[in-house]
Amino acid sequence: MKFAKKLIAVLALVPGLAFAAEGGFPLERAPDRHDLSSLQNGAKLFINHCLNCHSASAMRYNRLRDLGLTEKQIQDNLLFSQDKVGGMMTTAMRPDDAKAWFGAVPPDLSVIARAKSSPSGTGADYLYTYLRTFYKDDTRPTGWNNMVVPNVAMPHVMWQQQGIRQAKFAEEKDPHDAGKMIHKFVGFEQVSPGTMSQQEFDTATADLVAYLSWMAEPAQGQRKKLGVIVLIFLSIFAFLAWRLNESYWKEVK
Repeated sequence: MKFAKKLIAVLALVPGLAFAAEGGFPLERAPDRHDLSSLQNGAKLFINHCLNCHSASAMRYNRLRDLGLTEKQIQDNLLFSQDKVGGMMTTAMRPDDAKAWFGAVPPDLSVIARAKSSPSGTGADYLYTYLRTFYKDDTRPTGWNNMVVPNVAMPHVMWQQQGIRQAKFAEEKDPHDAGKMIHKFVGFEQVSPGTMSQQEFDTATADLVAYLSWMAEPAQGQRKKLGVIVLIFLSIFAFLAWRLNESYWKEVK
């Protein structure tokens, strides 16, 4: 009995231990924006700002028809001149050039929203926080840094929309070592405005993250609808089985 209680206590602590072990910048919850207009805007942002360096080699352009777009709309608004509607979402940047310019090859974003899921939050939470915490840092080769990924190689591709911000830090004593001082993040300071207000930028980022989440599993909407139908069917079947069982055994009782 004592062993069982100890085991339950350890299992209850596992999520907290995993979160503490991962550490890092706390993730914000990504807004739930999965309507078609948000996903369409997210697809446009992805192609205009992300696809220049990153690929999404598991996704075809024509799959955007699932978001309510016609092939003509995709062709006219979302394709580069050399791409085809049935082609994969790939970048023209060569890996050697990317490594020379950024120090690392940009990862494929096909399933990035699923790959970044952790005990700290969902992949959408990670991406939403990451994309909103860039700040100007002249010590970095690209001139930008990030709170979620310190010393990130990626520049802030949407800085014109968000504007230029600097991170503010305060000196405080290390709780684990009284003789040591640490830098604690206390907020951002807006240096110059962007073309969007903060609310507009947050909404655009949420749309982009929603698209990245959809791209990681385009059939997730159908899967959830099918799951609801299956649960309803099982509930009806369970009720009928229960009533049939009562009918069979009522004479015995």
